[in-house]
Amino acid sequence: MPSSVTANSESSPVVAPQEMDVSYGSRSVRRASDPGYTRVAVHDREEIEEVDTVINVDDLLRSRQFTSDGAPERSLAGEEYGNRTCSERQDSVRSLTEEVQHIASETSLITRLSLTLLRFLGVGTRWIAKFIRLGVYALCLMPGFIQVMYYYFFSKNIQRSLVYGDHPRNRFDLFLPTGGHKPRPAVIFVTGGAWVIGYKAWGALLARQLAERNIIVACIDYRNFPQGSVSDMVSDVSRGIGHLCQNIGDPNIGGDPNKIYLVGQSAGAHLGACALLLQAEKQITDGTAGLTWISSQIKAYVALSGGYNLRNLMEHFDRRGLYKSLFLRIMKDEEGLTRFSPECIVRSPSFRDAVALLPPITLVHGTADYSIPYEASVEFGETLKSVGATVSTLLYPGKTHTDLFLQ
Repeated sequence: MPSSVTANSESSPVVAPQEMDVSYGSRSVRRASDPGYTRVAVHDREEIEEVDTVINVDDLLRSRQFTSDGAPERSLAGEEYGNRTCSERQDSVRSLTEEVQHIASETSLITRLSLTLLRFLGVGTRWIAKFIRLGVYALCLMPGFIQVMYYYFFSKNIQRSLVYGDHPRNRFDLFLPTGGHKPRPAVIFVTGGAWVIGYKAWGALLARQLAERNIIVACIDYRNFPQGSVSDMVSDVSRGIGHLCQNIGDPNIGGDPNKIYLVGQSAGAHLGACALLLQAEKQITDGTAGLTWISSQIKAYVALSGGYNLRNLMEHFDRRGLYKSLFLRIMKDEEGLTRFSPECIVRSPSFRDAVALLPPITLVHGTADYSIPYEASVEFGETLKSVGATVSTLLYPGKTHTDLFLQ
């Protein structure tokens, strides 16, 4: 049973042998013979009541600091921890706010551009039918898309919407492997989308597969029509490549500057080829001064299901619902069909000296591709070979425009 004793301000509690008082404020702690534990005596007015409670003195003393007169001080470590926690919460809220603002801005932009695009398209049965087919196809793939979307938005290994330029949509997503040896190979991926609906998130599935194999992937976004024409798209892609070539070796990224690969799919294959060829041409005509990257920094270029002679493909696109009037607006004019056709660039006499600067090129296409016929890759490969470039063409029987990419 607890016992009480009477004490005045001049008296002190009786301490049994092998016990020690530790006093602060209105509390008195007696260390018992059991090492590390105490019984607490609490002063209440002029009486002391012994409380049958056992606590750890070392933990108690560590949790407080004392002045010379026994008054408790605030713990500096605790204060620093609290400040750090508060700062982290503020950073988290700020990051979330910026993310929401970015999504709202992107949604508003896409809505405006969609309305502008509809004015160009008008009411046509072909493009509407193709769009409905695309929607049904996407709906069939929705279970897989949901998994990829969850990975894209919630994976801690993805850094989304990093900035590489000043123009709208000058952003890229960075997919970083977990573990593995550094420095790692890096792939710069240019997504497709018929020059109209391209978006960096379309590369998440491919990026995930490569990241699991210890390869860094950067998916470049670029201005689509009607936000920009083909010249703007090529400029954006080239700027994104330059930014990544300059920064891929950063310790926070862990990439190998000597193992950078460029990959493009569909319209992205066309834009990537344009960026690569025009950059090599600039090196010959203007020199390397002022260039953010040179073609020799790219170890290899892989183009999936691309189109490389736009003038020859214009009739095909028109039958598929991408009308001539709209396509010419995307390419700016008739001259743009030639200027931004990789096949035409390679055939130009001014390009002859730039051929030696090109990395090895691999063209991949499915023979059942109805969006862009596989002959486009075959003809471009033959053109590259005719000028002495290192190129290989891989055809996959029975594969469609998206099979190579999705599978």
